[in-house]
Amino acid sequence: MTRVPGLALALVVIALLLASGGQATPGQSTALHGRVGPGFTISLTTDSGARVIKLDPGTYDIEVQDLSEEHNFHLLGPGVDKATEIAGTGTVTWTVTVRDGTYTYQCDPHQGTMNGSFAVGNVPTQPPPQQPPAGGAVTPKTKLLLTSGPGFTITLKTSAGKTVKSLKTGTYTVVVRDRSRIHNAHAVAPGYNRKTSPLTYTGTQTWKAKLARAGTFRFLCDPHALTGMKGSAKIVR
Repeated sequence: MTRVPGLALALVVIALLLASGGQATPGQSTALHGRVGPGFTISLTTDSGARVIKLDPGTYDIEVQDLSEEHNFHLLGPGVDKATEIAGTGTVTWTVTVRDGTYTYQCDPHQGTMNGSFAVGNVPTQPPPQQPPAGGAVTPKTKLLLTSGPGFTITLKTSAGKTVKSLKTGTYTVVVRDRSRIHNAHAVAPGYNRKTSPLTYTGTQTWKAKLARAGTFRFLCDPHALTGMKGSAKIVR
């Protein structure tokens, strides 16, 4: 009969864990798990596998598994801005301290569809920021992706995956992905001219493109521009 109190205590602990749902506190467990890829999926879960919806303020260890060279895991919110590389894969562990507010996690190249959020403290969960409407001129706050190859294609898109048709004047962050040893990525605009080199180079670079005047932003693969590897976007004030 001496085992009954132990059994009762175990049942109480199980009931408390079930009642917590997706909420984690530093007193229960400081371990969280982020995962992105290999498909178009991204998640942040507790040790039990429940999706993180709300956290108490405090310090947490987040193990992030990045399983795709097409995606990254980016966590941002009050006092936190951490991201894995788009072109790499692997597992990292971050120690982050969160406070009252809303935090989001996303894949930067596909943030329009691959994202999530959670609240810390008493702040209700908010959806991720809305992207500029399709077809509208993007602003310098928008990160751009210039991708050349691996086939005979070159594209300029927002980090949400939308094709760029027009740009407001200003300074942009452009993530350039050169994916073929027979192509390059070349960007030309009034007062701006930059390309990856040598031609056999492959990899990812980050450029700052200052577009100070209205005109045309052209992007192309130099050896294959005449066969269709080129495009352009208007630069407007």
